[in-house]
Amino acid sequence: MDDATRPSAPVLLAGIGGLYVAQSVIGGLTWTGLPAIMRDAGVSLDHIGLVSLIALPWVLKFLWAPAVERYRLPPSGRNRSGVIVLAGGMLSVLGLLVVGLFDPGDPLPIFLTLTLVAFAASTLDIACDGFAVQSLAERHHGWGNAAQVGGAYLGSALGGGLFLYLVGMSGWQLAAWAMAALLCLLGLPFLLGIARRLPEETRPHVPSLMAALKRPLLRRGLMTAAVYVVAQKLALGMIGPFLVDSGLDLATIGLVNGMGSLFVGFGLALAGGLLVRLWGIRTVLILALTLQAVCLLLFAAAGNVMAFPQPVLIALAIASSSAVLPLGFVALYAQFMRWSDPRQAGVDFTLFQCMDALVSIAGGMIAGQVAHLFGYGLFFAFAAMLPLAAIPLVARLADR
Repeated sequence: MDDATRPSAPVLLAGIGGLYVAQSVIGGLTWTGLPAIMRDAGVSLDHIGLVSLIALPWVLKFLWAPAVERYRLPPSGRNRSGVIVLAGGMLSVLGLLVVGLFDPGDPLPIFLTLTLVAFAASTLDIACDGFAVQSLAERHHGWGNAAQVGGAYLGSALGGGLFLYLVGMSGWQLAAWAMAALLCLLGLPFLLGIARRLPEETRPHVPSLMAALKRPLLRRGLMTAAVYVVAQKLALGMIGPFLVDSGLDLATIGLVNGMGSLFVGFGLALAGGLLVRLWGIRTVLILALTLQAVCLLLFAAAGNVMAFPQPVLIALAIASSSAVLPLGFVALYAQFMRWSDPRQAGVDFTLFQCMDALVSIAGGMIAGQVAHLFGYGLFFAFAAMLPLAAIPLVARLADR
């Protein structure tokens, strides 16, 4: 988008930031709040485990991303990002209103409805990501990804923390409806401040998966994404169980996660945007990999001697998952923006995100097996080697 038709950076960041927070409210409600509520209602653990299947639309959204992008960017006419955001937002709000009518002790209708909500939210995300890549000037990519990653942490805290609080105070139905109202408010800055001002354009390019995969830069980006995500995320799923086995109670761990997401994660996402602007993408990525290796080496030491004070373990957990992770992923997603073709940014950026999700799921499964077989000490030591091994590749492939 040229400078004459591009909205100001603050307006853009407020609009897309609100959408990213809204998507993460849904995620926090689904994957953090819902399991606790269902368990409190007496639902068995094997049924609660099926909550993870609601994430499938986020993993598979690359399949319908080209169709969404072709609709969003027609051969001629106005950009239809606002139409997709409005439709996806209305379906998400309606889904949460319907969910409020169900009994949390009966999981099947809730699962089905939230899967439809996940489909609507993931489709909206395709349009939002494409619009952000297309609209933000390159010098603002770091701030755009700070809004994206910071919005994810803030939305998760609202969906997983505030929602649980409202359920305890007002009941399931009113809490679900309050979240629906919150989604409406979060979507207004985009719909009122941006979507009404999109220009008429002519677009000869037809977005497609084939066009994306033919680009060497995108294939290089997918490989970099896979390496970086494995290096940063492999051990995260084992930090919680390690804290439990080290004697921390669930309430303390929940408080650590919630406060870490709300304050440390959000703050470091903003700091990441600033550092990308000041130092460049490559430097921030290498810094995050180095810091993660240090955190995991300390976890390995704690796993071997099992004598670290609990406050130290809490500080390490916050540093690893709520500080280093958002710092690095702001830079990684800024790199994704630069590697995406603005003519079909929704397709390209979605492929990067799906690689992130796929590697995260596979890595989590592998991590559990390795930790079970070899113990926490060796597992965290192995996990610490991965960020160090990833540094040369990232240094060679990432933008300065």
